[in-house]
Amino acid sequence: MALPELMLSDTLTGEKSRFVPIDPPQVKMYVCGPTVYDEPHLGHAKTAIFFDIVRRYLGRLGYSVFYVANITDIDDKIINRALEEGVSWEEVAKRYEEEYFRAMDSLKILPATVNPRATNFISRMIEFISGLLSSGKAYITPDGVYFSVESFEKYGLLSKIRMEDLIRDPRIEKGINKRNPADFALWKFAKPNEPRWKAPWGDGRPGWHIECSTMIYELMGPSIDIHGGGSDLIFPHHENEIAQMEALTGRRFVKYWMHVGLLQVRGEKMAKSLKNYFSVRSALEDYDADAIRIFLTSAHYRKPLEFSLDSMNGARERVRSWKDSAMRALRYSEEGRKGELNEDERKLKLIIDDEMRRFFLAMSDDFNTPLAYSSIDLISAAASRIVSESLSHNLASEAFFDLAEILSILGIDLMAKRRVDERGYIEALIEVRKQLREIKMYDIADRIRKKLMDMGVMVEDRNGETIWWIKE
Repeated sequence: MALPELMLSDTLTGEKSRFVPIDPPQVKMYVCGPTVYDEPHLGHAKTAIFFDIVRRYLGRLGYSVFYVANITDIDDKIINRALEEGVSWEEVAKRYEEEYFRAMDSLKILPATVNPRATNFISRMIEFISGLLSSGKAYITPDGVYFSVESFEKYGLLSKIRMEDLIRDPRIEKGINKRNPADFALWKFAKPNEPRWKAPWGDGRPGWHIECSTMIYELMGPSIDIHGGGSDLIFPHHENEIAQMEALTGRRFVKYWMHVGLLQVRGEKMAKSLKNYFSVRSALEDYDADAIRIFLTSAHYRKPLEFSLDSMNGARERVRSWKDSAMRALRYSEEGRKGELNEDERKLKLIIDDEMRRFFLAMSDDFNTPLAYSSIDLISAAASRIVSESLSHNLASEAFFDLAEILSILGIDLMAKRRVDERGYIEALIEVRKQLREIKMYDIADRIRKKLMDMGVMVEDRNGETIWWIKE
């Protein structure tokens, strides 16, 4: 099946357009990671899971994704937490970084290509800031180095905020002798008992915004395909990233800005500061990772999602029905005789094929997961009908492999509980494939071969016989 072209909405332009990477088939994608001063909650997981699905889907479309997700390991919040606990800021950052990665692993999120820590790039940040000072885009005050927003004509385009409104915006950081209230810190001079690094203009530490810009520049270059994060980062963080990067390089920074709507509790953002959050650790005590993944992506990614236990329970039952239907279809397909489809079965096959196309159309339409999940519901229902009505075993096999393929894009592995070295299971799949080839159902046979290869099982047809082995 030919896959549809991917269409993406760009926060900056407000338009949806065909995805065309800078240097295909490579895609450079950067997503802002956590500031590690507390345990991760489901709001963090919502963004991480969505971009995990984006990465998996891009791979399915044939792209090679270079995925960077940073760790902010120096920040006011980390310093304050260390002072509260009477420990070093390094200890706080290390503890919560490890907890974050444990949580993401438990949620089946694939590791990023690189997870850079901000503190490993301090010298590069100093070079970056020096370049902005040299060009007149930044200036020094008694408490640090600031970026001059008036020096960047496009400031405010991402967030759609007018310069005159910035004076009253509570998110604007305070500073001594700033030229414009909206100017933001590139470097903060050290206060007593704070961590510090040497710099030509005075010892201190980087501002938050310069960290991401520098890590992107060093790891991915001046221009990237996709930059993502929560919608709460549009301003000031991502607005300031654009200003810094484009002021330094003179080049377009990001082709597609993707922002994830916030997880809400009673209409308010789920946040540690509001004490209304549910940690990933506590959620996993009552729900498995698959249920959490589907709940957190059940609304369109750009829209906010209201948290409720009823919705979590509904997602759990939905995933359970998908898995049960798929595994029943697999067991049924292994039991019976292969043969041609009758007329009713061919009509059911058309329904399954049509919903497969609809799934990929929905995912390629700016990741419309609600519509995509509706197609999974219908394929799952068709799989159940095949078994309950004792229909074609061939069709049951196709329904299973269709579900396995699309659920794997969502991070749900139907084979997770089956050991790849179970000889009987592998040989059963080989035999099913052989029988399908004999009746010229090559599309399903090829899908089985691909699934075996994904499991690490290599297949070769020689003189009418099929040879298989497990790739080391």
